[in-house]
Amino acid sequence: MNMKASKPLPQANTQVDLSNAETMKCEQCESTLFTTSYIIKRISAIVSPTGQEAIVPIQVYSCEGCSKVPSIFIKAAGLEENLEEDSSIKQTLI
Repeated sequence: MNMKASKPLPQANTQVDLSNAETMKCEQCESTLFTTSYIIKRISAIVSPTGQEAIVPIQVYSCEGCSKVPSIFIKAAGLEENLEEDSSIKQTLI
């Protein structure tokens, strides 16, 4: 085993001009404000790698105006797109 200290990786000093970046808008209400939300998935003990039931939070962003989770985040997380029912429930609680 080599115990010699390794050199730190060089830091990339790249600056990005965000004025050229696209501002995401809600697909439903076109708001540009989003908040962190979580989708909670339950994994059965049968398919869990530990053999025990697991609760897994998946972080997504939801619109602050209408609570819709943009489809790009749903697809990226490998989730189904039927979260509209969840959004309408959240709206009645506000």
